[in-house]
Amino acid sequence: MVNAFDPSTLASLGETERGLIDRRNRLLGPAYRLFYKNPVEVSNAKGVHLYDRAGNEYLDAYNNVVSVGHCHPRVVEAVSRQLATLCTHTRYLQEGILNYAEDLLGTFKGDVGHAMFTCTGSEANDLAMRIAKHHTGNKGIIITSEAYHGNSELTAGFSPSLGRNSPLGQWVRQVPAPDSYRVDKAALARAFVENVQAEIDDLERHGEGVAAFIADSLFSSDGIFADPTDFLAPVAEAVRKAGGIFVADEVQSGFGRSGDRFWGYQRHGVVPDIVTMGKPMGNGFPVAGIAVAPAVIAKFGHDTRYFNTFGGNTVAMAAAQATLDVIRDEGLQENAKRVGKVIRDGFSELAKRHERIGDVRGAGLYIGVEMVSDRKSKTPDAVLASAIVNGLRERRVLISATGFHANVLKIRPPLVFSESHAARLLEETKAVLAKT
Repeated sequence: MVNAFDPSTLASLGETERGLIDRRNRLLGPAYRLFYKNPVEVSNAKGVHLYDRAGNEYLDAYNNVVSVGHCHPRVVEAVSRQLATLCTHTRYLQEGILNYAEDLLGTFKGDVGHAMFTCTGSEANDLAMRIAKHHTGNKGIIITSEAYHGNSELTAGFSPSLGRNSPLGQWVRQVPAPDSYRVDKAALARAFVENVQAEIDDLERHGEGVAAFIADSLFSSDGIFADPTDFLAPVAEAVRKAGGIFVADEVQSGFGRSGDRFWGYQRHGVVPDIVTMGKPMGNGFPVAGIAVAPAVIAKFGHDTRYFNTFGGNTVAMAAAQATLDVIRDEGLQENAKRVGKVIRDGFSELAKRHERIGDVRGAGLYIGVEMVSDRKSKTPDAVLASAIVNGLRERRVLISATGFHANVLKIRPPLVFSESHAARLLEETKAVLAKT
């Protein structure tokens, strides 16, 4: 895993940390991973800050789940009030889920017409693929080379970022990421569409066809590629011509994070058949779902039924409604656009003095900074990226890394991140770079 704790260094940690890690390994088993060479123990949080047991403050420039900030009082109050009133499933008539669905669907500007709710983004993407396969009668799924779409058996099967030992599904096909750093932007769109078409042809040659092309419009796990924005529409056209559908995975890039638009796919001028959502939807409360075009869900809805015990429950809807209200009322999409530019501009200034910063990219408050050992050859430098991530951790600023080579700094703070928080992030990064 990118930015994972190395268990072989356990002896270098303090007695308290060693004890916690030993208990964790004994009780939770070997599959879990920790961040950072020196793992962070957190005890409480507020806004964009986390606090450890000793009360030390950490600037959180990584956690996009709490999009409106840790423990936002409006979300806390909404969840507490609803939990004290009623928590039940969707088989009873309730206004809350209808009010939220109506509000949510309005943000898509008519692109999709129905909302269905799950608990996690993995469930949302799993449901989207079930619908896609049922609607099209095909099995093939096309993804980008380092995509992450979930951890159910189906979604893990089209999430290559889980690693070489996590097998992909038989009918999954990969295309290279839209690497705007290494591929000329004028040629990128044509190359990307041609790669998708080649995989469509291969699926048809094997007799199963394409059910869906699915992409995170910020290509988060591929290395964060926000621009150009002229290739997803022709990809959708090619996929639909072959009988498949286009699925926009907005689990990481939605809800105003890109700054330019409320949904990441809207930056590309493409109309999806299904939109999947999750992570920030309930500001930490497990809420996720899909928005789907009526024609795409019609056959699935006729032939089968959908029920999720906790998906769309009354407390989840209260959390989701409060989160959506805060994003709009506090102007957080606009904040993401403004503060994101401050951060990108700041890293671009740092790049003038540090040759190892190869590229600065992103949109809104989702930013990638690519570290290289040689700017001319653009050779990825994962060791340097890890050193910066861990150097910042020691200065109590939290980010991570991403991309096929794990050499891209991943910066995606809560949407309430301010210019002063950006200044601290940049100042601490400057100090780390001076020593790295």
